[in-house]
Formats: sequence, C-alpha cells, structure tokens
Amino acid sequence: MNFIFWKKLNNLGFATGKLITGLWTTPFKNPLLVMFCHNNAQIASEVAKLLELKAHLGTDDGKHSFVLKTPKGTRDYNPKQMAIRDKVFNIIIGCFKRHGAETIDTPVFELKETLTGKYGEDSKLIYDLKDQGGELLSLRYDLTVPFARYLAMNKITNIKRYHIAKVYRRDNPAMTRGRYREFYQCDFDIAGQYDPMIPDAECLKIVHEILSDLQIGDFRIKVNDRRILDGMFSICGVPDEKFRTICSTVDKLDKASWEEVKNEMVGEKGLAPEAADKIGEYVSMQGGADLAEKLLKDPILSQNKQAYSGLTDMKELFKYLELFNVTDKVIFDLSLARGLDYYTGVIYEAVLTQNQMEAQPQKQQNDHSTDEPVSVGSVAGGGRYDGLVGMFDPKGRKVPCVGVSIGIERIFSIMEQKAEASEEKIRTTETQVLVASAQKNLLEERLKLISELWAAGIKAEVMYKKNPKLLSQLQHCEETGIQLVAIVGEQELKDGVVKLRNVATRGEENVPRANVVEEIKRALQS
Repeated sequence: MNFIFWKKLNNLGFATGKLITGLWTTPFKNPLLVMFCHNNAQIASEVAKLLELKAHLGTDDGKHSFVLKTPKGTRDYNPKQMAIRDKVFNIIIGCFKRHGAETIDTPVFELKETLTGKYGEDSKLIYDLKDQGGELLSLRYDLTVPFARYLAMNKITNIKRYHIAKVYRRDNPAMTRGRYREFYQCDFDIAGQYDPMIPDAECLKIVHEILSDLQIGDFRIKVNDRRILDGMFSICGVPDEKFRTICSTVDKLDKASWEEVKNEMVGEKGLAPEAADKIGEYVSMQGGADLAEKLLKDPILSQNKQAYSGLTDMKELFKYLELFNVTDKVIFDLSLARGLDYYTGVIYEAVLTQNQMEAQPQKQQNDHSTDEPVSVGSVAGGGRYDGLVGMFDPKGRKVPCVGVSIGIERIFSIMEQKAEASEEKIRTTETQVLVASAQKNLLEERLKLISELWAAGIKAEVMYKKNPKLLSQLQHCEETGIQLVAIVGEQELKDGVVKLRNVATRGEENVPRANVVEEIKRALQS
C-alpha cells in the first residue's frame, strides 16, 4: 500500500522537486515516514491537501483554469444595446448643443489629492490606483471635480460645456437598477458670473427636455437649496460641525423611512432627539413657489440669513421656470439634500414616477437578466457649486458654477427593457444598400459598384463570397433592415443597367449603370 501511495504522489507531479524530494525517494529509510504511512486517515488527509494545492497551482502544462466574466459592477454591451445607447446619447447631445454647449475631455484618472475631500462620506467609494512612478492616483468619481480642476488650471472664468465619459465608484452594484461601478455620466455645466437663477433655470429646462424626449415615463424634478438646508439645521439645533454629516443622512430619505433616518441621526451621528424632530417637521414639506412664500413668512426660519437668501432665490427660480413652461414637473422639496460636499446653492434631482414597465420583461441570456421590472431611483441630478473651482486656484479665486448630470446607465436599463417588452426590432447597422449578384462570376462587378457607392457617401455592404446565392443575399437584407438591393446580373451587364430592389415592397426597377449613384440617392430619399 505504501508503494502505491508514493507512486500516486509521483503521478501527481509533486515528486519532481516541488517539495522535499529526498523524502519522496527514500520513504522506507525514514522511521517517521513509516509511522506516517501507517496512518490511513492521515494519508487520506494529506492526499486531499496535495490535490487541493495541485488544483490551485494549475496543471503541469502551465495552463490555469479561470472563469470568463466581467468584473463585479461592470458589463458588456451587445450590438442591440449599443444601438439603444447611441439613440439615447444622440438625444442628450442634441439637447446640449441646442443650448449652446461645447465639449471637453479630461483624464480618466486624477491625482488623488485632486479628488480627496470633495465628496463627503462618499469619498470611501473612490478607486485608488497603485503608486505609479511617484504619483498617487485615483480613478475619477464624477466629471464635476475634474471640470473644476480644468477651469482653475487653465484660468477659465466662463464656459458652457458638456462632457460625456465613464466614471468609477467602489459601490455595491445593483445591476438590475442600473447601478454599476463603471458607468457613463452626461454632464452639462455653466461656469461664470451671471445674474442669480438664470443659468440654474436653464439647467432644469434641459433636464425637462431630455426626459421628455426620451419618453421613459412620467417624472418629477425635486429642487431645494443648500442654504435653506443649512439654515434649517441651524434653527433646529444642529451643531455647525455636524451640518454635512446630517445632510448626508437626510439625503437617504428617498430610500429610507423617516424613522430610519432619525435613528441614524440620533444613534449614529449623536444628534439630540428634539433637534431631529424639528428637522422632521421641515423635511416633510413640499410645494412650489407658494412654499417658498410660506417659508419666507416663517418667523424663525426667515430670520436665518442663509435660509432667507436661499428662499428668495427659490422664489426667483420658480418665476423663470414658469416662463420656461416646466413648473408642472418641478417640486420644491425640503427633504432633498444631495450628499456631495461641494454644493453651495440650488440642488435638484429628477426621479421617475412611472417606469411604464407594466409588461413583464423576458429573461435575458446574460448575467444581467432578471424576471423583475426595472425599478430605478434618480435619473438626473445636479446643483450649484460656487466654491469648488476656488479650492484648486492658488489664489482662491472663485468661479461660480451650476450644472446637471444625467444618470445615463439607469436610463439605458429602462430603454432596454422597454424595447424587449415591446419586441421592437432594433437595427444595429446603418447599411442602406446591399450590392448583390444574380449569377456566378460577378464579384469584380460587385466590388466596382460598391466602391462607387462608398465614394458617394452611401452606406453599402457586399457579401464576402465569390458566388453567393441571390436568396441568401435578399434574406440578409430582410434580417438586418437594409432598404435597397443593387443587383448585378449577366443580362443587366449586357443592357448597361443595375436592378434596384426595394426590400420592403419587393418592387424592382432597372436604372442606367452610369446613373446608378444618383438613382440610389433618389430612392433612399423617397
């Protein structure tokens, strides 16, 4: 039995110098090993450990087994999903450009010190990179702080810009709710010294336009002001040093009950229960310009300078929103806090009130499948941050800024499930014409024709076979949504024509070979 045991170990590959080779080759000369080998239970245990070690190290040929998957909180996008994304991006970018914005780009990683201290309690979600040649770096958490750094570094005092790029957060992902660790943000910001609330009102108008154009469901845009919140905290008895941490707790009211929020304030943050109760009275208030008027008459709150300034601007904001015809979707909500530290004035957040996902979605054949309808929270948010640029400027010069970020990944989740529930056919290419042949040995004619179409700016394809069957070519057009087929055949070559076939109607016409480009353009326009 001992010989068989050692032979098995040798077969596993551990007797070739991986461990103490001298012990393997002379097992019977060592009395300790003889005692060891007589213990069957211990033998089995050691074999199991060795097998586990072998599996961990890999096989003898150097190959290691691994699981093919995307990292946690990330995903791939197939062509149909990319087509939906392109549609969403086009709508958003079109709106940004309509409002006169220009675009910039910044590095995907920043110096760690650039990002540190800008996000309050969310700073723990920043991805830090290993030391790379003496620089401590972090992946960008959002696009706002890099934008402020860009303004300060380039001494820019006014700009209207949009930026669409990926950001990274070491968060607990909720894939079915459009919450990832790597995701796109679509930001629009106005930097510069302007009259109060005019740029702020335009940002809210932009949110209204985008969500209306996307047709993802009914929505509401909540607005508040950090100055009103700080004034409220002050009169309720919150110590100055606890303003930001209590603000972060209030920000959880959209996900948690008031009792849970109060327990965190009192139990974890050390706030007096009576102060929490006073806050509870205010954060339950919602309204419009009328609520701003009411709070301006509040004998206690209106005496606070910050709160009074915020309420006066809120009243002005609603006047401009009325002119923009968006007040039907905007609510002044005192529970809105937004946890980021850099906000200094108006803040806002758009939420869906109806996802239009009554139909149960079909199960996806990927890691992100779910049998539950998509349920998302905020789909846009932003606010005023007048002090952020000054944090980077050597002389502390401030550049007032206000902006909005569209929660694009959450919108993608809704759009994808809407398309699937409706069984809508989504085109993943923009090909307009397929150049086809009716008989064999016409590859050269097809390639000549498609080269002319490409040169004329027409989106065209040709099948990569010398002699494809005509039926296969026509079926390809129907499956991919190609509108026209330009057919080259022996008879067409003799007659000096090309046959154009409308895929939808199956109607055909012969057009002169010399005029084929013009005729195809005409057919596509009609």
